[in-house]
Amino acid sequence: MIPFFRYNWIVREQWYQWCEELPLEELIKERTGGVGGILQTLFHVADVEWSWIRVLQGLPDFEEPFENYATLAKVRELDARFRPEVEEFVNSWDESMETRPLHNSRQDGSVEVLAWGEVVRHVIAHEIHHIGQLSVWSRELGRAPVSANLIRKGLILPG
Repeated sequence: MIPFFRYNWIVREQWYQWCEELPLEELIKERTGGVGGILQTLFHVADVEWSWIRVLQGLPDFEEPFENYATLAKVRELDARFRPEVEEFVNSWDESMETRPLHNSRQDGSVEVLAWGEVVRHVIAHEIHHIGQLSVWSRELGRAPVSANLIRKGLILPG
């Protein structure tokens, strides 16, 4: 599981670098699908990752709106602020956490019980999903997307 978080962080950083070549107007432009535009999607990915990890730890969720972070620099700063806590949690993962229950309150007032392992894998898949949306938008802009290739990222080295 740790390699997939590292994969997401590497690809996210590559998307931040990709974004450096676009004007802010393109980064914040509302697009079809996703949660808004390119920058708002990157904000959303970092927010959701950190929020779920905090929920698992019984800590308060992040509640600030995207409008407070509507520049590439601010989204990157926020991601850098969140990352150490997420990394610490991910690096401390052990088998006993797989089936640990999370009693998650839903918007309708009900409570669902989820396994921590399911939530953590959702966080990984969530980012991969949104990276696919960024790839579609990059092609609409006539630009090559960041490679989603897992190979050659140095995630798992041969013995």
